[in-house]
Amino acid sequence: MPEIKAEVEAAFAAYETALVSNDVAALDAFFLDRSTTIRYGGGENLYGYAAIQAFRAGRSPAGLQRSLERTVVTTYGRDFATASTLFRRESAPGKIGRQMQTWVRTADGWKVVAAHVSVIADPEAGA
Repeated sequence: MPEIKAEVEAAFAAYETALVSNDVAALDAFFLDRSTTIRYGGGENLYGYAAIQAFRAGRSPAGLQRSLERTVVTTYGRDFATASTLFRRESAPGKIGRQMQTWVRTADGWKVVAAHVSVIADPEAGA
């Protein structure tokens, strides 16, 4: 369903804009406000919306710019989707980040219910 995919792609793009500009209020609004919402980050395991919100409030706004590669949005019906992307930061040469999000449609729009962010050595570096 191209129209559903376009909705999630728009939500993902808005999330990315909020992320790199450190718009904490917008970032909070993208996550479902439930105790079951989970975000595994580069150095933290966050269980529940309150933990995710506290992390965002305390995170440094420095060095958030990044470039995305190979972003894939996949929808499953009208109300469920995943978004996966690779990212690079100039401040981390030789590394590549990976981000996956699970999105659900709610009465308030698309929300992230699970997310994973990790950084590894770039397997293509030096290739």
